[in-house]
Amino acid sequence: MLPAFGLGIRDRHEQMAFGVERTERAAWFDEALPLIRRMWAEDSVDHSGERFQYEGLTVVPKPIQNPIEVWLGGAAPAELRRVGRLGDGWLPSFCTPAIGAAGWKTINEVAEQHNRSLDDDHFGALVPYTHGELPAPTIELLKRRAPSVDPSEIVASGWNGLRELLERFIEVGASKFVPVLVGEPADWPTELQGVADAVLGLHN
Repeated sequence: MLPAFGLGIRDRHEQMAFGVERTERAAWFDEALPLIRRMWAEDSVDHSGERFQYEGLTVVPKPIQNPIEVWLGGAAPAELRRVGRLGDGWLPSFCTPAIGAAGWKTINEVAEQHNRSLDDDHFGALVPYTHGELPAPTIELLKRRAPSVDPSEIVASGWNGLRELLERFIEVGASKFVPVLVGEPADWPTELQGVADAVLGLHN
């Protein structure tokens, strides 16, 4: 298992479901992640923090992976610093290879400042692609995430475009990918086969 965590997109409905104010997300997460790591590793956990209090907490069964590597998302400066401080890998979304390369450099600089290091191959990306016109909500999302970037630089066109974009990410050091179709396919078996035919040859 390779869990990837994020703090949630800027969507008031999603944030209402979480029950956490947007301005409080980082503080909750920064306390929770080290605590979760302890639960995975220790037989009994005592913790007294601002948001969580436990005495003699036991979580079983323990994970087979030891340790479980936690990947984080996000591309804002504070999010990059969080990956450097707490993460084992980085999986940004809706970014270009150039943005990804710059973020990965920052993450490694922050990790070094905290006497940490991330494996070279622990840089990936969630890569969207489409077979047609982008829907308006996706365009609005891209404007918020990368206002100065042409959406075609972020969202690949078709299976061949997806492969070409993955190749560009590989050139800057990325090695783990989550292709995401924008919209619904005519049928999933054909869609998945098309993705497989286009990108599995990149696997090493």
